[in-house]
Amino acid sequence: MPDTLFKSKRALKVAMVAGEASGDLLAAHLMDALLARYPDIEFAGIGGPRMEARGFVSHAPQSRLAVMGYAEVLKRLPELLRIRRTLRDRLIAEKPDVFIGIDAPDFNLDLEAALKRAGIPTVHYVSPSVWAWRPERVQKIGRSVSHMLCLFPMEPPLYRQAGVPVTYVGHPLASEIPLRPDQSAMREQLGLPQRAPVFTLMPGSRIGELEHMAPLYIETAKLLLKSYPDAQFLVPLATRPTMELFDRMLTRCKGWDLPLRKLFGHAQMAMIASDAVLVTSGTATLEVALTKKPMVISYKLSALTYRLVKRKIRLPYVGLPNILCGRFVVPELLQKQATPAKLAAEMQRLYEDQDARREMVQTFTELHQSLRQDTAALAAEAVLQVAGRQ
Repeated sequence: MPDTLFKSKRALKVAMVAGEASGDLLAAHLMDALLARYPDIEFAGIGGPRMEARGFVSHAPQSRLAVMGYAEVLKRLPELLRIRRTLRDRLIAEKPDVFIGIDAPDFNLDLEAALKRAGIPTVHYVSPSVWAWRPERVQKIGRSVSHMLCLFPMEPPLYRQAGVPVTYVGHPLASEIPLRPDQSAMREQLGLPQRAPVFTLMPGSRIGELEHMAPLYIETAKLLLKSYPDAQFLVPLATRPTMELFDRMLTRCKGWDLPLRKLFGHAQMAMIASDAVLVTSGTATLEVALTKKPMVISYKLSALTYRLVKRKIRLPYVGLPNILCGRFVVPELLQKQATPAKLAAEMQRLYEDQDARREMVQTFTELHQSLRQDTAALAAEAVLQVAGRQ
């Protein structure tokens, strides 16, 4: 890492850390809104390609922070601590006008606490899931952040009750995705038959997820093909490493003869074109809901990580659509329940049960409307207030 993160002494200096692809996207939208107000802002810290395309200077690879599960984090802990310690010391020395931690709470909150003690205002963008597990974190968050930016409407009351300044900004995907996506036009664009069953498989955006989920989804696709011989399968993958890993899984599972098309990115296109989606739990489940597609949520963790997490979960569901609606709108098949036979049966039920599909789509439409805010502008306004520029 170079001796200085920022070049100018006069420009507004904003430090940021975004730990994975979803944070890179959130940060990029926020940067656009901030640059519209202050075109000479300097951004530095740790970020991804979308941030770098907007002038962000990243001083460590974002990919080094994207780690899944307790067991996996322990293996990489010395490196993660070294990256955080080095960045902390640089920022305390240079004193940016504001630091913004984009999600990644395990990395960012301790960093934010140290910066706040050093007199640097801190904003955390995306509340940790305190409503689902480890609610005691609200107190630690209050000691770490000057302001919290929340994506979901049930979060601000929890912070206000604890005396933490907070702003509800909505979810940026709700503004990007149309309320009524056009399936027919998307199938035409992708060269898919209009009447054939189309299933999208989303085994995850991280290597660790893919290793657990890809074989399961490939075997599920084989079973669906037996029920629907004219079915088509779409698999959007976010990076070259995940595409290469999925290819290896196809070979291992002898799935090369499946009528399956991999897409490099273009996840929303795959969702919109499909009849139903099989998706690994995470942010992608909200994206599927916003495209109004029936889905089955699945997830598998290492046995050690699952035992540790299960003890702390407060809610009976893990998928964001279910959490936001406060009930089981979407079926969830996790750990031992996640078998090819059970996943294929649920996907088949959703494809054939028109009443269930209509009810799910109506619920997703109402959810979409509740999350639709001018997210980036609201977040930028809060950041500038914290930085003393409003």
